[in-house]
Amino acid sequence: MELNFKNGRPTIEAISMALADKDALLSPFGTNGLIIRTKELTESNHQAILGKLNSSFPSTGLDENKFDSVGPIIGDELRLKSINAIILVLVSIMVYIAIVFRKLSRFLSPWSLGGAAIIALMHDIVIPAGVFAWLGHAYGVEISAVFVAAVLTILGFSVSDTVVVFDRVRENLNKGGMKDGLGVVVHKSIMQTLTRSINTTMTTLLSLIAIYFFGGESIKYFALALILGFFFGAYSSIFVASPLLVWANKGRHGRG
Repeated sequence: MELNFKNGRPTIEAISMALADKDALLSPFGTNGLIIRTKELTESNHQAILGKLNSSFPSTGLDENKFDSVGPIIGDELRLKSINAIILVLVSIMVYIAIVFRKLSRFLSPWSLGGAAIIALMHDIVIPAGVFAWLGHAYGVEISAVFVAAVLTILGFSVSDTVVVFDRVRENLNKGGMKDGLGVVVHKSIMQTLTRSINTTMTTLLSLIAIYFFGGESIKYFALALILGFFFGAYSSIFVASPLLVWANKGRHGRG
């Protein structure tokens, strides 16, 4: 429920006492606005809440701007479509990486590159999902279609960082082969791309932090999800995907 108190909004504590509903989450916005989130309401319960507020604060000029009810069917549909979209993206990325790096088959398995990238990407989206699950439990933050859009954006950014490292691994393998061992080649490739990864991530994070603090309530949590995802995406390209690549191919080379 989105409400507006034309003559001044009462305190959140006073509104909470008037409603006497421990499950209701109250979120002020603007000067006189208020958003109330509750469990699914019948129309009679909806009108009862408005009646309580009108009787408790008769001089505040209460208006209801919007009332939305999201039932379990819509929630299940959003969840199913989100999972399908994420799985489709992950599988497509794995196949694409395997095709692009197929000429490295004499050194390592192209599918190991895709597999390492996918595990790193799962790492990148599980952590923001966990943070938002906690925010939802503690502060009533919703995981909506906006969060799903942020997750898909994170996947695109993170995989590009991983591909940069893998591409440098390809160049070094084509130049020197496996004489020093795959572990040495991967380490060398990481060090050669490290400055680029840090600079790209930091400049992006600075923009996102500015959006989080000054961009308004509607995109605040979108920016937060991107901040978490981009940070851990840069981390996973170095500390998750690259070690997994070496581990997955330890039987195909000598020294690691």
